[in-house]
Order: sequence, then structure tokens, then C-alpha cells
Amino acid sequence: MNLKISKPICFFDLETTGVNVSSDRIVEISILKVFPNGNKESKTWLVNPEIPIPLEASNIHGITNEKVKNEPNFKIIAPHVKSMINNCDLAGFNSNKFDIPLLAEELLRSKIDFSLENILTIDVQNIFHKMEQRTLSAAYKFYCGKSLENAHSSKADTLATFEVLESQIEKYDDLQGNVNFLSDFSRRGKNVDLAGFIKYNKDEVPCFSFGKHKDKTVDYVLENESGYFGWLLNADFPIYTKKVLTKLRLDKLNNKL
Repeated sequence: MNLKISKPICFFDLETTGVNVSSDRIVEISILKVFPNGNKESKTWLVNPEIPIPLEASNIHGITNEKVKNEPNFKIIAPHVKSMINNCDLAGFNSNKFDIPLLAEELLRSKIDFSLENILTIDVQNIFHKMEQRTLSAAYKFYCGKSLENAHSSKADTLATFEVLESQIEKYDDLQGNVNFLSDFSRRGKNVDLAGFIKYNKDEVPCFSFGKHKDKTVDYVLENESGYFGWLLNADFPIYTKKVLTKLRLDKLNNKL
């Protein structure tokens, strides 16, 4: 195995009702858990999102309302998902921008805590874009010499993502196989939250990355516009973003004591 790991890493892929991290839901999740000795364990769940699956989404992944009507909702499978990924690093294809933030929302919505503290993430798409500029199917063909059957099946996409990363490590001499290097290399920008609404500036200070307070530090905004915190908590932002902002605010208040 080209990937050098000291603890398990979970490759995963989601099929969803859409692309909005805050409001869309998982309809299928597949996890491939890779252990330091090279052993692998995989699990795939179909999920009833409890909201209609738009036709345009079904046309992409083939999962319809009829197909999932008797499947468990995410709250039922959430403990099993959490147990499988617990104390593992995470990897996926476009996972830093989409899959990890949306999974975090589903877990937090199910009252199961989720944090990236002490967890490294590898986004195989970002490695691919930095090296070749293509899609997962093209990456699979380019690196593995195979055609991706059942693309947009979460199980097929998850396995392909693992194989692509293995081939990337083998192909590029300057691409180290350890998770720390790959996590850093596959990161685009340095977010404080998962969705990128709060980022670290060049001085490693948390700043807002959107709206009227873009590039202003969180401390400055909370100090000078007290109502902004309440507005953000009540607005349609990801749960994890609100969790991070609340922690930053509590840290600031505790530092004043």
C-alpha cells in the first residue's frame, strides 16, 4: 500500500438530494475504512432523507423516492456511521468542500457531536486538480487505467477514490504517502469551519470570509456589532459553522475573565 498511515482512515462518498450543505440530505453513504496493516472494511447505507428527492438529483445517482421510502432515516444510522469513522482520518473526492461539511450537518442534526479536532482530511480531488485538472471518472481512467462503472454510486465512487489516491502517490515522486503531507497538500485555503465562512488570515486569526464583514476578524466584529452573532445563529448557515462561531465567542468571553 502506497498510503502510509498510523491510524485508520475512512474514504467516503455521499449521494444527496442536492448540493446545499445546510438544507440538503443524504440518500446514500458509503464508507471504506482502511487500516494501517492494509486491511479494509466497507459499509453502504441507503437513507430516507425525509424530504423529496428532486428528479434532477435522481437522474444523476439513480436513487428515487420510491427506492428509499422504506429505508432508515439518517438519525437511525448515525450512531453506526459515527462508530465507523470515530478516531479516523477522513478522505474523499471533493470531500473538504462538500461531503465532510454535509456529513457534519447530518450528524449534528442527529444530536451526535462531530469535530475535526485531531482529525486530518485528504481531498483527492484537490490533489488531482493541482496535478491534472480533471473529474473522478477521468482521474480513475488516467491513474488506474480503468473505466469507472456505476459512477455516482457512492460505493463505486468511494473505492475509486481510494484507488486514485494510491495511484497518485505511486505516480508523483514529490507526493509523500503520509497523511499529514497529503492533508496539507489537498487543502484549499485554511478554514476555521467546514464550509469556509470563517477562515484564518495570514496571521492565523479567524476572520469572516463573506458579506459586509469579509476579511474582518471575528473578535473585531463580535466586539463592535453584538447583534451579528445572534443574526448568524438564526440565519440559514451550517450547524457546524454556528458551533465554531459559538466556541470562538465563548473563548473570547473566557479570556476576559
